[in-house]
Amino acid sequence: MKTIHIYRLDHLSPALFEHLREVQMEAAQVWNLCVSLHKEARMSHTRWPGRNELQQATKGRCALHSQSVQMIVHAFLANIETTRKLRREHPEMRMKYPWREKRFYPVHWPAQAVALEKGRVILPMGRGRPSIVLPIALPDNAGACTLVWNYGFELHVCVETEQAAQAPGAVQATVDLGEIQLAAVSTNAGKALIVTGRGIRSLKRGRAKQIGQITRKQSRCSKHSRRWKKLQRAKNKVCRRVERRVRDLRHKASRQVIDFCVKHQVGTLFIGNPHGVRNKDSGRHHNGRMSLWEYGKDIDYLTHKSTQARISCFTGSERGTSSRCPRCGHKHKPKGRTWVCRKCGFRGHRDLVGSVNMHQDAFGVHLKFPRSFTYLRPGLLKTGKRSSREDTPLVSQETCCLEQPTAQPRIADTVSPEIGSPVRVVQKPIPF
Repeated sequence: MKTIHIYRLDHLSPALFEHLREVQMEAAQVWNLCVSLHKEARMSHTRWPGRNELQQATKGRCALHSQSVQMIVHAFLANIETTRKLRREHPEMRMKYPWREKRFYPVHWPAQAVALEKGRVILPMGRGRPSIVLPIALPDNAGACTLVWNYGFELHVCVETEQAAQAPGAVQATVDLGEIQLAAVSTNAGKALIVTGRGIRSLKRGRAKQIGQITRKQSRCSKHSRRWKKLQRAKNKVCRRVERRVRDLRHKASRQVIDFCVKHQVGTLFIGNPHGVRNKDSGRHHNGRMSLWEYGKDIDYLTHKSTQARISCFTGSERGTSSRCPRCGHKHKPKGRTWVCRKCGFRGHRDLVGSVNMHQDAFGVHLKFPRSFTYLRPGLLKTGKRSSREDTPLVSQETCCLEQPTAQPRIADTVSPEIGSPVRVVQKPIPF
């Protein structure tokens, strides 16, 4: 199985930075040529160009390695095939074939074209042109590489990893994705888990406020002036920092979900796809929050990690699962985080209700609502040096019991085997 390792290319010399920029511009020319040939064939109602025609048309046209050009052609044809499938199966999406010209495009090198030496990686640029040499120590099992611009250059390296040796169990589980609670998991054995996503939402909110302040200052400057460029660099720095922290929390949250499934011997995992949630107009504030919800990345992370753990994973629609009572089937739109049925008086966590109802849609099994669930935070946000919360632990776990509303909280200290710092474990009832 393959995974991606990301290496930041910081502190590049001006000459190397400009060279990488020109390389991506050459890759964009290959993409634009494929787009123009395909568009011309569509407009003239002739046979669309295939792989051989596109490779022959782009051969020797740009200052790139021949295999890098082939990788761009393959990516373009995959885009065409995906768009054709979506136009046929989901016409309401109104997908367009590639039509816009690009100025920059990521550059790909297959594994056989990448050369690894002691403490550096060599990326060829074709016959008669100097190769790109980066001082990065890659692992021995490193493969294909991709040069990506993400508020700064990054090198994405494909690395071979081993799958889990143990066979999966026979337990079935479902995952309900959300913006506030990132994932709510329930199994047919009565176990449940909720991983919060409030930290990710807080980081995105802080990023939007900082970018707004910088943009207001930029509006009073002449475009491309020294002051404007300085503010633009500050904006890119904020975006890079927040994106790294969000990616770290998303990886930790998805890992907690998969570890929970492995612990309870889950063999089949269903992930609800909330596609269409952005189609409803709920006001500019809520629409802004929905536009920042990256549920597609959550699905990709969970799918990749479940495959590595040998857990069968599939996705499907979750429409109507969060508005249906798991006890009597009564439907109504809930308010707040606690789901209260107006017909039978049932009370339970709103996101966990959606996860329990998914079992009936995915596996055809009606489950009872779990008696308790475990609440996890993927990692607390780092505070400033002057903050009084410096001693706050990195991991927090809360087990909420639904049947004992008068139980007293108990606090126990354990040691995390991965971090080595104390972990505060709190068991308390759910607040009604």
